[in-house]
Amino acid sequence: MDLTIEKLSKKFNHHVAVNDISFQLESGQCVALLGANGAGKTTTLRMLSGLLTPTAGSIKFEGYENGRDIREKIGYLPQYPVFHGWMTGKEFLVYVGQLAHLTKNDAAERAEQLLNQVGIADATNTRISKYSGGMRQRLGIAQALIHKPSLLMLDEPVSSLDPIGRREVLTLLEELKQETTILFSTHILNDAEEISDGLLLMHEGSLVEQGDLDDLREKYQSQKIELDFKTTDKDQIDQLTTLAGVRGVSADRDGIICLVDDAALARESILTKTLEMNWELTNFTVARTTLEDMFMEVVNK
Repeated sequence: MDLTIEKLSKKFNHHVAVNDISFQLESGQCVALLGANGAGKTTTLRMLSGLLTPTAGSIKFEGYENGRDIREKIGYLPQYPVFHGWMTGKEFLVYVGQLAHLTKNDAAERAEQLLNQVGIADATNTRISKYSGGMRQRLGIAQALIHKPSLLMLDEPVSSLDPIGRREVLTLLEELKQETTILFSTHILNDAEEISDGLLLMHEGSLVEQGDLDDLREKYQSQKIELDFKTTDKDQIDQLTTLAGVRGVSADRDGIICLVDDAALARESILTKTLEMNWELTNFTVARTTLEDMFMEVVNK
């Protein structure tokens, strides 16, 4: 199902949560809606799912007139799904299947299929209150798939999970993207890079970059020099910014990152300045920019 978003906005009183965003999602893609907390990701997904009415703009699904209820074609998992803990996994899926207008028999058959597909068939008759966090997320994905949607939308599907649960759900999404279109929000850059084909990068309610992941890597790919000093201060960053071959400098939790246009020239100018200022250099590494570097460069423009 192709999805076209044009000039979509959402305002809450005087606060603009989503500001005039436009993008297109093609069938068969797995796209990450990437941004820091508060960037507007959840509001965007809630508008696409029909849970919020946009202040302005349009949401167009292929084959559907603008304004028509498209929830039958969408599977949605909120960031904090709510379950009836006294139900078993199968009972819950049969329940939501009937809410999606499946017959009880069809819902039961589909529930068993999905419990096996998401890897929790052994917990079919276990009460949900006994499920781990990863199992609950798997069950949440199963309920979003119960009616065989054309588009699966997931809001921060792994952000609250421990490393084992996170790995389980990411592996599941890697498998699911072979059969349905996926749009998932995240603020975890490695997750977006690992399983998505494309990125939508949001910052303060606006869409600041978008495109195929490989194309964006090529667009922003450059060399960088990672520096660690015995002590680091703002004066070092200010002076490194002015050096030949250096086009950007930022503080990293482990040191300083210099984005460079000319690695050889930058290396010479950085080392010369380090000797001149008698800075105690403990690490000097030439590397390639990462998705995190791209993210920081875009949002700091």
